[in-house]
Amino acid sequence: MPLPSTRDGCNRERNLLPIPAAPRSARKLSGPSLRLSVMNAYSERAGRVIALLLIAGSGVVTIAKGMSLTFLAIRLQRDFGLSPAGIGALIGAGPLLGAIVSPFAGTLSDRIGRKGVLTSALLMAGLALAGLGLAQSIAAFALAHIVSAVAAAVYEPVSRALMSDAAPAHLRLRVFSWRYLAINAGWAIGPMIGVWVGAAYSTLFVIAGIMHAAFGLVLFFTVPEASSRQVAETGPASGAAGGWRGLVAALRDRRLVFFVIGGTLLLAVHGQWSVTLSQYLNAGFEDGVTLFALLVSTNAVTVLIASTPARLVIERIGALRALSLGCLLFLLGEIGFAASSGVEMLIASMILFTIGEVLVVPSEYVLVDGISDAGNRGTYFGAHSLSSVGNFLGPLIGGLALGAIGGAGMFLLFALLSAASALLFAIGHSMPPPRPHAARTGSLDGDAIGGDVMRPRQFA
Repeated sequence: MPLPSTRDGCNRERNLLPIPAAPRSARKLSGPSLRLSVMNAYSERAGRVIALLLIAGSGVVTIAKGMSLTFLAIRLQRDFGLSPAGIGALIGAGPLLGAIVSPFAGTLSDRIGRKGVLTSALLMAGLALAGLGLAQSIAAFALAHIVSAVAAAVYEPVSRALMSDAAPAHLRLRVFSWRYLAINAGWAIGPMIGVWVGAAYSTLFVIAGIMHAAFGLVLFFTVPEASSRQVAETGPASGAAGGWRGLVAALRDRRLVFFVIGGTLLLAVHGQWSVTLSQYLNAGFEDGVTLFALLVSTNAVTVLIASTPARLVIERIGALRALSLGCLLFLLGEIGFAASSGVEMLIASMILFTIGEVLVVPSEYVLVDGISDAGNRGTYFGAHSLSSVGNFLGPLIGGLALGAIGGAGMFLLFALLSAASALLFAIGHSMPPPRPHAARTGSLDGDAIGGDVMRPRQFA
């Protein structure tokens, strides 16, 4: 049965159907061009099912993390007697190593297939989480934590790349938005389960590990493979090169470099906002802990309410404008925090900040997807995950600023970072694709979202 033609004009194989004969024009191609012309993909029906499975699985995995990893510091303090500095160093080591590993995970998934990498990462995370619950020494706990963080860093970019592979182009923004909503719902539900069962209860870590492993097995047995292994071996594709070569090849795309730097600044602003805000409220407000809990709840409720309207806004105005609008709301929210002297203004500032967050996160994924293609999507998402360093820089910069220039100065600094991030994304988006990329992809010019999100009227 012939496959329906996709927007980029290529017929792609899906696992459940025979491979259609390559057209004459494709048979004349060589090297990377031929590689992309027969790259695996999914039918629209199968792609929808896989995307929904990944959305649901992301929610389940996040619930598991929320009910266990949220209480890591409590377990380290209660069971091992670590000091605050020791807890911070141990917990921070995992994400830093993960930020180093994740780009290579994306490249590896381009070469050997997403499903195998995802399954391995989820099984590894399951074992590590169980190890966190069963560890009886600091060394064992540290090892399990590092393995867990690295597995999470592998899972994130590869799952986004598989979702982009699977979802029809006109639905990618929607599934990215739903995935983000499922993740936030998981972070809202998971900690409540942990508190109800007993914070840092060792069995919770084991249960969380089982949930990860179960999702990995479901993926392995239900998702058909769509990897570049079955692509004609007519020459190495630069987008699928392994290791450092793949990362360096991706970062030759100046658009991606600007997106990575801009994403790092964005994560510094919103990735770990609770760390800096909690310190500010605890030191500057009476009953700051209760006020902080109220703002966390405000954030969660706003995410749930605003996600669907935010997606409609992104569809309406395009990903870059939506991201710029989100950065503006970040800026206004940070200025509001700096000027707030009462509960009402703090809540209003948190609502602005959170609406900015639900605009920025899906838009950023859409922009990265839009400059990648079927042969290098995992590499591009993996390279973009270097921006997760912002999760480390945010608390560091915030803590230094809070001590040196006070809370108002700290929030104004984050406001400037928001504006700088919007500028970096705009510069990157305005750049042309690198010459080899344009030659390799032909009509696959990076408009994987179909142009109707990146540039809404391009195909009108």
